[in-house]
Amino acid sequence: MNDKQDKQNTRRFFPMMKRLIGYYKPYRKIFYTDMFFALLSAVAALILPLAVRYVAYTVVYEETSAAVTHLLLIGAGLVLLVGLQCYSNYYIANYGHVMGAKIEYDMRAEIFAHYQKLSFTFFDDQKVGQLMSRITSDLFDITELLHHGPENLVISFIKLVGAFIILFSINATLAFTAFSLVPFMLLYAYYFNKRMKKAFRQNRIKIAAINEQIEDNLSGIRVVKSFANEAVEEEKFRHGNDGFLSAKKNSYHYMGGYNSGLNAFTNLITVLVLVVGGWQVIHQKLDATDLMAFVLYIHVFTDPVRVLIDFTEQFQNGYSGYERFVEILEIEPDIQDAPDAKELQDVRGDVSFRNVSFHYPRDEHKVLSNVSLDVKAGEYVALVGASGVGKTTLCSLIPRFYEVDEGSVLIDGMDVRDLTQRSLRSRIGIVQQDVYLFAGSVMENIRYGRPDATEEEVVEAAKRANAHEFILSLPDGYATDIGQRGVKLSGGQKQRLSIARVFLKNPPILIFDEATSALDNESEKVVQESLESLAKDRTTFVIAHRLSTIRNAGRILVLTEKGVEEEGTHRELMEKKGAYYHLYEAGTV
Repeated sequence: MNDKQDKQNTRRFFPMMKRLIGYYKPYRKIFYTDMFFALLSAVAALILPLAVRYVAYTVVYEETSAAVTHLLLIGAGLVLLVGLQCYSNYYIANYGHVMGAKIEYDMRAEIFAHYQKLSFTFFDDQKVGQLMSRITSDLFDITELLHHGPENLVISFIKLVGAFIILFSINATLAFTAFSLVPFMLLYAYYFNKRMKKAFRQNRIKIAAINEQIEDNLSGIRVVKSFANEAVEEEKFRHGNDGFLSAKKNSYHYMGGYNSGLNAFTNLITVLVLVVGGWQVIHQKLDATDLMAFVLYIHVFTDPVRVLIDFTEQFQNGYSGYERFVEILEIEPDIQDAPDAKELQDVRGDVSFRNVSFHYPRDEHKVLSNVSLDVKAGEYVALVGASGVGKTTLCSLIPRFYEVDEGSVLIDGMDVRDLTQRSLRSRIGIVQQDVYLFAGSVMENIRYGRPDATEEEVVEAAKRANAHEFILSLPDGYATDIGQRGVKLSGGQKQRLSIARVFLKNPPILIFDEATSALDNESEKVVQESLESLAKDRTTFVIAHRLSTIRNAGRILVLTEKGVEEEGTHRELMEKKGAYYHLYEAGTV
């Protein structure tokens, strides 16, 4: 990281900390109570050595009966003090952690909700494992910092200030001797702090990369095994794991120097106090009892220093995780509802493209250039063309998964940019080649099309999708768990469930994106019947490479790099012997 980046990070530090502290707001009462008990715990730690000094200086020289009475009273008071300290520590460990867990809950909900707002453009450039790290391990360290950080600072501050005042009251020379090494400790800590921060940030990046690799491997485990490439995957993982180990070694190098150095400083403080204090006792400038009390308070003084050592490591972990957390939250969704966006209601289903041009980010080549097209309500339109000419892209612009660069997409004469995304997408049904089913039951997956649907409505949707019979043949019928991404089902079965899901949604506009291209002939026939039943009286766009899926299309549109080059029925286009004819002859359709 260069000096310019360091300066930018310094300028961002205070606004980011202010934002981070804002997460305490809903839990102010717990936070203040936590700080109160942290204060009590610190005060209790300061009182105990004072009691020892009082007994050694005063009580032991009193008359026996009075001394015993005083000792018992002091003992009872100290027992109460220990009980108070015990409860204080219990509250901090229990309710303080619960507060941390609630903040973690809020932050996880915030970043998950933000993920839902981001468009396909964002996810096209991201790895799932990387995104998972920001919502799991990063958040854990952030909330550990938010819970332990303030209480550790309060306890340490009270102990340090209290110890200094008491030490100064016992012997000013020894007090200044004890604190003489503190400026050197601070300089030492500052030097290692900067390097630890960079090292911990690298750890975050490396562990996210490993999570990404694991997610990729486990998602594609069937492909791995089918090619017998377990050794290849292990080698790839070893490479990533080596990178993480290297980053860890680097962070531990600085952390080791940091911890051992500061521990050496705290031990040197004790050595200095013993030497200087011993010299004063020898020359009768200090009482031996005061030296004993002073040494006890040196422990009270050095203990918060050790706590601060742990806090610094915790802060580096938590803050580096928070930086990665904020990086995501600061990404503005490139597709947002307009301030005056309207709800799409009473949809007829007319879809129009007006001089539409589009290119993907980081790719200057236009996928679509000046495309104009009108599709009437209830019309069944097939899109064909060579791979890469923008068939899927064109259809993705209708539900506004991507934003047009130029021109406009209209539904019933309304620009999709003037409609709320939720109302727009709720009226469009999509059936894709790569069916995504969620882990859970058949019932849950079909109901995803309309979460408030009754069981009877789900069953009716399954019947219309030709899925009811095979569902009943499953071990638990509609309650059968289908596994991650529906791995327990065949391709045709998964496709029929996805069609049932759209039947349940009952949208007026449909998009079939090569929905049968991965199926065998028998499965394709059943699925095609379901698709045709679904498409009845709905505006339908079909992207297909198989003639069987476009034969019944009222209109076939041939897409090329020039836009819509031809349109007509299968027979009409074959008679033209143009672009469609050549695609057909080449076996593309």
